[in-house]
Amino acid sequence: MPYLTTYVQPPLKLISPNFKPLVRKGTKLILPWWLKFQTSISVADIQTDNLETLAQLYQSFHQGKTRFMMAFRHPSTDDPFCMGYMIWYLLPKLAKKQGITLPSLLHYHFIFDRGIPLWAGNYVGKWYSYLGGSSILRGKLDRQGLKSARELFANASLPMMAAPEGGTNGHNERVSALEPGIAQMGFWCVEDILNASRSEEVFIVPVGIQYKYLDEPWENLEKLISKLEKDSGLSLENENISDHRKLAPSRLYQRLLRLAGHLLGKMEDFYRIFYRRELVPTPENFSSEIPTDEEVNENINSRLNTLFNVALEVAEEYFHIHPKGNFIDRCRRLEQAGWDRIYREDIENLATLAPVDKGLANRLAEEASLQIWHMRLVEGLVTVSGKYVKEKPTVDRFAEVTLLIWELVNRIKGGNISKRPILGKQRVQMTVGEPISVSQRWETYQTKRRTAISALTQDLQNSLESMIES
Repeated sequence: MPYLTTYVQPPLKLISPNFKPLVRKGTKLILPWWLKFQTSISVADIQTDNLETLAQLYQSFHQGKTRFMMAFRHPSTDDPFCMGYMIWYLLPKLAKKQGITLPSLLHYHFIFDRGIPLWAGNYVGKWYSYLGGSSILRGKLDRQGLKSARELFANASLPMMAAPEGGTNGHNERVSALEPGIAQMGFWCVEDILNASRSEEVFIVPVGIQYKYLDEPWENLEKLISKLEKDSGLSLENENISDHRKLAPSRLYQRLLRLAGHLLGKMEDFYRIFYRRELVPTPENFSSEIPTDEEVNENINSRLNTLFNVALEVAEEYFHIHPKGNFIDRCRRLEQAGWDRIYREDIENLATLAPVDKGLANRLAEEASLQIWHMRLVEGLVTVSGKYVKEKPTVDRFAEVTLLIWELVNRIKGGNISKRPILGKQRVQMTVGEPISVSQRWETYQTKRRTAISALTQDLQNSLESMIES
């Protein structure tokens, strides 16, 4: 999300859970209206599959037999609202129909990124706290955040919820690589229960979330592509082309490839000229004068990876960080490095700083904030691939990639990327997967921790991927 500061700030503190049932009740009342009018997806319908599994887990949790964490797919920033609707509205309706006795208070604790209140507003941090949320810093070992989440998982009166992908990826039919933190917390919960001489079985519950347009919004999609072409300095399509030809998926796909290549060229020039980076052009070894879509895609993907690496290197050199891990790992460390210079833990009291010291601290904060911009470009595009659309040229996939490009263009323009265009009303399909018992893996964890965590993470990944509707 767009976030720029020019002033030094006090350290980021843990936002701990301070659950208030009245806030939960008020949020529940406004949620249907919020989903319809205030989200970026315009939800018209929410459907569920295998919800009885979740009802049975809530029942056994209330009876003191289980502890569980819902691990949900995270394609959109609006996913938590859909999760809330499923548990507050759809779950009790199903339980009543099937004669399953549930507690009067159907709710959950959850883990959220500490950075969300920075772009969404401080009130969001308080709101999340009152709803039972606990914050976590993604880019470093957040001992306070982990301790809070661990305590909630093992001992709170409500189950847990978290997004194992760590952030949104903008794709409904592609799951990002999961972070191992969810698996680790599962094993910590088993350990804490055993140490307390208790016997609850611990589960991780995969929850799939997928959005689909009710009516195919090809016309709105074409208009958005036209706007992006204009903003990017591309000549517009011939207006004399018939609407039928203009909206043909094959033509729109060619325009997407053309737009992507044009933006790539601009960004390559930006880093080559102004940051003196050696972006060696990828040889265009096409089989003919008119390259195939596959060849163009390969060329774009290769150039994207080079551009990502260069953009991250620019910021890493500023913060004196050695590149390590994949692009997402590098993004997380850069984000934290920037925050360390903005939210100063080494300054006891900002109010007592001498004016010159305060001015220098402000300058450092402003420069750090500007450097984070390079990382945001990569973070927003790391999942983009032309092949994603080519594999299955549905309007949903077209829209996902086009909206990610819209985010890039608006980030470059300095716009607010949280106000995404709404192309049409969508249906949400939520699927509760088969619960994964962490307790049954405890013996393996005791002897081979990394192996147990890796296996659990992979099984969770496989489960989430299996729930994607083709």
